[in-house]
Amino acid sequence: MTLAVASVTTLLTKQHQHLDELMLLLRQELAALASRNINELEQISSAKYALLQQLEATDVELANTTDLEQYKQQDWFKLEVESLEHKLEQCKQHNSVNQQTLEQSQLTLARFKTEILSSRGKSGLTYTNKGVPSVDSKGKGVKA
Repeated sequence: MTLAVASVTTLLTKQHQHLDELMLLLRQELAALASRNINELEQISSAKYALLQQLEATDVELANTTDLEQYKQQDWFKLEVESLEHKLEQCKQHNSVNQQTLEQSQLTLARFKTEILSSRGKSGLTYTNKGVPSVDSKGKGVKA
């Protein structure tokens, strides 16, 4: 194995490791979303950002590899890239699940907020110009 092939193999192995770490973070993120642990979500978001930067840096290194076009024609390289694409697709699917979970959580909180507002002041419940419910806190005695 030549030095250039070893370098490319090392970069591809790094990409596998980064994607495995990303999948682990996405699983942790889903658990943190389920438990509504804000501190953990912030830490995971920071770790995901750093990991995505590492992925991008490795991609740039790989793209700048000499004789890359030659490697792209070889079967071992094609198999590695196919495996990486499969892992990336799994990460994207898991991220989509996390996004849907977050959106559902936000909708639930919005409904809960509306219920609290409406029970707090049924007569003063109004809507803003964006359709968001709010309580009109101007009581009797306020003269405009």
